[in-house]
Amino acid sequence: MIFGEFPLAECEGLLLAHSLRLPDRIMKKGRRLTSADFQALEAAGIRRVTGARLDADDLDENAAAGAVAAVLGGTGIAARAPHAGRCNLYATERGLATIDADIINRINRLDESVTVATLPPHSAVRGGAVVATVKIIPLAVSRSLVASCAGQAGQGALGLLPFRPQRAALIVTEQPNDPPRNTIAAVNSSRRRLEDLGSHLGLVQRCAHRTDAVAAAVQEALAAGCSLILIAGATVPKDRTDTVPAGIVAAGGEITHFGMPVEPGNMLLLARVGAVPVIILPGCARSRRSNGLDWVLQRMLAGLPMGAEQIMAMGVGGLIRSPLEADEDEKPQPEPVRAPVGRRVAALVLAAGSGQRMGGANKLLQAVGGVPMVRRAANAALASRCTSVTVVTGFAAEKVQACLAGLDVDFAHNAGHATGMASSLRCGLASLPADVDAVVVLLADMPCIQGGHIDRLIAAFDPQQAKIVVPMKNGRRGNPILWPRSYFAEMQAVEGDVGARELLRRHADKIEAVAFDDDAIFADVDTPAALEELAGR
Repeated sequence: MIFGEFPLAECEGLLLAHSLRLPDRIMKKGRRLTSADFQALEAAGIRRVTGARLDADDLDENAAAGAVAAVLGGTGIAARAPHAGRCNLYATERGLATIDADIINRINRLDESVTVATLPPHSAVRGGAVVATVKIIPLAVSRSLVASCAGQAGQGALGLLPFRPQRAALIVTEQPNDPPRNTIAAVNSSRRRLEDLGSHLGLVQRCAHRTDAVAAAVQEALAAGCSLILIAGATVPKDRTDTVPAGIVAAGGEITHFGMPVEPGNMLLLARVGAVPVIILPGCARSRRSNGLDWVLQRMLAGLPMGAEQIMAMGVGGLIRSPLEADEDEKPQPEPVRAPVGRRVAALVLAAGSGQRMGGANKLLQAVGGVPMVRRAANAALASRCTSVTVVTGFAAEKVQACLAGLDVDFAHNAGHATGMASSLRCGLASLPADVDAVVVLLADMPCIQGGHIDRLIAAFDPQQAKIVVPMKNGRRGNPILWPRSYFAEMQAVEGDVGARELLRRHADKIEAVAFDDDAIFADVDTPAALEELAGR
């Protein structure tokens, strides 16, 4: 494969490396250009195209992805049509996905051009669920590489063990004064678990929490033709000879294994009466959250062996957690948000100045590290937990807006920008969303400020105390500064080109200083020399 930029006249048969947006259409990445495409490209002013020219030994990304996927799939696994260099493999029915991790790892180590990602082994899936995905990284790979993948795959690395429908019984033991909700929860959660795996809860029995009553209920379930028995005890067994396990033994059964290295689910007990498995449910089984019972049922109903050896091998990965679960001494972590609750902080980027000391050039459009300064400032605000970003424009407004194209920012134009920074501050404050608690005012000529700097100010802001939050280093104040809403009216009354400096002196007792250990809070660019010095650093 030859990758590069080609003149339009040499592009017939070329695979596009990137999508091209034309006035009347989009030519997608991976499209093989024909002579019919040239007229549209030429009309759009496109004279050169980036793409790949394939050798005779090459397969394009879709053909290669499809070929690798075809050798990975086994029973119950099918491949969808490849698209954009990706081919997904999915389950044809409900079952347990089997993954040969060694094969997948060998293929992924062959070459960076071919990648395979799968679900964890023994994942329960529904029909149509994606089990694995093959992604070809470049536009094409050699046929010999695809052949090497096929050689590693052998008879296939992916399979599906369909769940075998079972008729199950649930025995609920009860003690006097037990709340009815315990029984209801046990029945509802057991039914849902079994139905999700294609089985049926055909018999629900309630009996006293006594050994003889349990034995009788087990015998009735067997007599009814149930091939799986679940028991939700009024109390969880603490010993193999406790009430419920003793009842199983009394019914002619034997205890297979007590306890499992999976949490939640440690107290599960596995037994057997003849060929019929019996499971004493752990207390967590009344919940629908994932626990050790799910793992045992899934493997058992998929036809995998389930005994002491298999249960004791579940410890690695057996600490099951979800966003809704936590230990007694842990609090669940909330989903990530743009800002902490009660801290709706807007960002205001002041980018209206003419930068006269830069010798005529608009300093905000000058690049630092390859990125224009104004875009660096806007990106820093977007990367923070600020809930909105507003950019105040003035001098060369159209160029500044063009420089920020594609960013999720709002604009406020200050027609009186020549009067000084105060007018931009007033203009920006008037444009902020009505529900913000505070604003971080950023100067667009401070290219070293990052999202982390802003977030440290937001973290220090207490809406109840409503203090002005300023960055400090060695007793020297820097920028940006966070202003609570309670100061907005005074800020809108400032005049001149000194910003809100006078307000800081007036409210010195209301300042919350945040210590910084770098000079980003001081580094602004006003002259070509300052820009050159910053670039050198």
